[in-house]
Amino acid sequence: MGEILKARLRQARFDGPAHEALLNLLVAAAHVRQRVDELCEPYHLTRAQYNALRILRGAHPDGYPRGEIASRLIERAPDVTRLIDRLERQGLVERIRTSADRRLSLTRITRAGLDLLKRLDPHVRALHRDVEARLSPAEVRELSRLLEQLYG
Repeated sequence: MGEILKARLRQARFDGPAHEALLNLLVAAAHVRQRVDELCEPYHLTRAQYNALRILRGAHPDGYPRGEIASRLIERAPDVTRLIDRLERQGLVERIRTSADRRLSLTRITRAGLDLLKRLDPHVRALHRDVEARLSPAEVRELSRLLEQLYG
């Protein structure tokens, strides 16, 4: 085991199985992040912006307050307000004030944001199919279980 990782890192040995596993996890995560970046780049989106749009699509048509979006992001963004500002400037989200508390604003995905995600969806499904081509359904479930065990 580890021959692909050894070749990728040009490293002959590891400090142990945990070291090898963590390096494999980091390399795999970087690979997936790069693939998602490549999907988002033609649409002038970052991974975080894409993630925020997906979160807001799940809340459509109601939207979420900024703190709720922040808590649901896969990778924590240091400034969710600026992330939302950029999406708003692109016309992909809108902010509305709630009638119950005028200090609270909700962010909602716009029709343009929904349309953009719809254009991205086939590319994301292709990424899913690539994983399914490399791993059996049982392996995918086991990978998910192991990863949850690692960070849960």
